[in-house]
Amino acid sequence: MPDLAPVTILMAVYDGGAHLAQQLDSFAMQDHREWRLIISDDGSDDDSRVICAGFRDRMGADRVQLIDGPRAGPTRNFLHLVDQAPDGVPLAFSDQDDVWLPHKMTRAMTQLADAEGPTLYCARTLICDQALQNRQPSRLFKRPHGFRNALVQACTPGNSSVFNLAAAALLKRGVQAAMRHDLPAHDWWAYQLVSGAGGTVIFDAEPVLLYRQHDNNVMGRNDTPRGMLRRMGMLMQGEYGDWLTANTAALTEGAPLLSPENRDILARFRRMLDLPGPAALRELRRLGLYRQTAGGNAALMAAAAMGRLRQRG
Repeated sequence: MPDLAPVTILMAVYDGGAHLAQQLDSFAMQDHREWRLIISDDGSDDDSRVICAGFRDRMGADRVQLIDGPRAGPTRNFLHLVDQAPDGVPLAFSDQDDVWLPHKMTRAMTQLADAEGPTLYCARTLICDQALQNRQPSRLFKRPHGFRNALVQACTPGNSSVFNLAAAALLKRGVQAAMRHDLPAHDWWAYQLVSGAGGTVIFDAEPVLLYRQHDNNVMGRNDTPRGMLRRMGMLMQGEYGDWLTANTAALTEGAPLLSPENRDILARFRRMLDLPGPAALRELRRLGLYRQTAGGNAALMAAAAMGRLRQRG
């Protein structure tokens, strides 16, 4: 195996004791041995902190660090982790209830090794039930991953995301602005920032982890009828418009990090969010924004035409 760069894993934890040990053990079983782990516990009431402390004692305090989270929800906890992460290292996001396959970090770091400029690696997952059975590969998106997609869709799964040195540095530079806004998702923000800066997204077709579905998933899978219906409700009830407004505000504050072309797209997109429905739809089409599926695009256009891309209230 070629020499691969060491990576720092960022894991946000809150009341994850039921599945946490399996995820931690999967780190220890990685083919790529050069990793460090920062765990941010967000005030768990269960035995999560005890489990994490035991893993730290087992692996060594030089390898595993346990810190206190901001107690403001999972998105803010991940942003806090980015802020606390050391400079000059690649970064990886991790959920608390998955199980990484042994080749996960090797695949990521191998594909990032020759990347030029900010690069985000992400991959398909094997969607499982609570017992890690009934495994099915997640959807493989075929359309390009770029800023025109990132503005309107979160489709780079955070639980598989890894960032090369340049992308990690970009996240570090932009995280203070992000923390000043009520962002819906850390992985969506990271996708927007990397693509907005002119960076590259690698979407690996090979599944790299077991994505456990259970009653306490923050979002869960979105490729089932139930998941799509839930997200359609968010779109039509205006919650999606709130998300777009928060994301756009954070990106606007961090606009110097974006490429000139994408700064212009962002400014036009922000103005579009204040337009009435038909005008918003026309500008959406002019901007060339898109979601990854035909159904997703149709829902986006319908929401724009109905004025549902505006912030509520």
